[in-house]
Amino acid sequence: MIIIKLNNREFEQDIRPLVLSFYPGAVLLVLDDGAKEADAGQKEPRTEADLLLCIFQTETDVRISLYQAPDAAEPVLKREEIFPVPEPLPGEEYRITRKNQLKRDLYRFLSACTGRTLPWGTLTGIRPVKLVTAMLQEGLSEDAICARLETDYYMSGKKQELALRTAKNEDRLIRSLEGLRSFSLYVSIPFCPSTCAYCSFTSYPLAKWAGEMDRYLQCVEKELDLIADQTAGKKPETIYIGGGTPTTLLPAQMERLLSGIAARFDLSGLKEWTVEAGRPDSITEEKLAAIRGFPVSRISVNPQTMKDETLRLIGRKHTTAQTLEAFACARRLGFDNINMDIIAGLPGETPADFQNTVEQIRRLDPESLTVHTLARKRAARLNTNAEEFAAFAGGDTDAMLEAAYAGARNMGMEPYYLYRQKNMAGNLENTGYAKEGKFGIYNILIMEEIQSIYAAGAGGSSKLVFADGRHERIENVKDVGHYIARIDEMMARKILGGNL
Repeated sequence: MIIIKLNNREFEQDIRPLVLSFYPGAVLLVLDDGAKEADAGQKEPRTEADLLLCIFQTETDVRISLYQAPDAAEPVLKREEIFPVPEPLPGEEYRITRKNQLKRDLYRFLSACTGRTLPWGTLTGIRPVKLVTAMLQEGLSEDAICARLETDYYMSGKKQELALRTAKNEDRLIRSLEGLRSFSLYVSIPFCPSTCAYCSFTSYPLAKWAGEMDRYLQCVEKELDLIADQTAGKKPETIYIGGGTPTTLLPAQMERLLSGIAARFDLSGLKEWTVEAGRPDSITEEKLAAIRGFPVSRISVNPQTMKDETLRLIGRKHTTAQTLEAFACARRLGFDNINMDIIAGLPGETPADFQNTVEQIRRLDPESLTVHTLARKRAARLNTNAEEFAAFAGGDTDAMLEAAYAGARNMGMEPYYLYRQKNMAGNLENTGYAKEGKFGIYNILIMEEIQSIYAAGAGGSSKLVFADGRHERIENVKDVGHYIARIDEMMARKILGGNL
């Protein structure tokens, strides 16, 4: 437990993630400074805390103090520093100048306290590449960008290179897209053979819902009819069938879904159609053959790890051998754009284990590799049943990501999209790598608000982008039973959203 006392909570949302980056897994309790608490008639709750971090801001300086055993009669002062408040930079509003300087001050302070540095420095947002993209658009040279990333944000050289390469590849791909002249389509198949321990996505056990698949598809088809009406005169640029695990559908059900999409939309402008086959234990030759009968250009075969012991631990009911067979089957059927997902930081895995996974994937030679850093999400079993995994600590996640970067480069892949999530190990990143011409277009569009994405199915989230700059998000309910029962309401939401 770390108590953070602030006399000014303006930058609390910037302070919290930076503290958690240095003290991963800590529970934070943020309180107003004592004077403000007295004014508000509040009393400080008594709680057993390990550390007390005080940040007191004035117009001229910032005092940061760290105490150990704050509940003791005499707390131990571990460190205290006073930092001057800077003058605003030319052309930059004072609030931004002060926020960035406070983050730099806090970073240096916590780095001195812990003896640690962070690969991404002071950057804690989900889109660190966005900053680099803005610098490229300013016309800064690569050397100037790297210098600013190091000086202003304390970013490591390796992350500078990763961010710069990703931003350039992402920008190049975006320039080739149709933007508002087109749209993208997402269809959710929220069923899985079993629920992985790290997963908090909308997914439901196939054993329970197998008998409802046809009713579910009927509801999806009703949404697709509406989306086809709303997008009349436009052509989809990308289509993504995700989940869950889409290959929980039977071959005939898969064919029904894909043929329904092909019948409703003009696919002559389609640049990418992805079916996230996903779990190897759900992939069969019959299902892949059904997919192959349509202009699906990209599929996924996702092992997450090539270590069978880890697969059992995290609740994935397949083996490494099944992953290899599913991949080989896809190749036999002619799929020439296969993505594979892996996760760095899984319970009990060492850098050597992860390196073995990367090496086995290198031998398979897929067209793209998506590397996730384990995030302990609130609703996932890794978090709710933490004691079950307490004996299986993760290894050096940063070393794992470096191995993935090197492995992807050895396979001739470039990074093309990158994002972060809350509660990620080491405040690191998820990165998509791909060979030239095989970048996952939808993966970029889902993050960039440059065209509308219409979503059908339980848990689907439509993001509508209008010519006047407005953005609207329209959510479907996540629960499958509620989705089926309330399908008319889901459609009414889209009708209202499309007319806003």
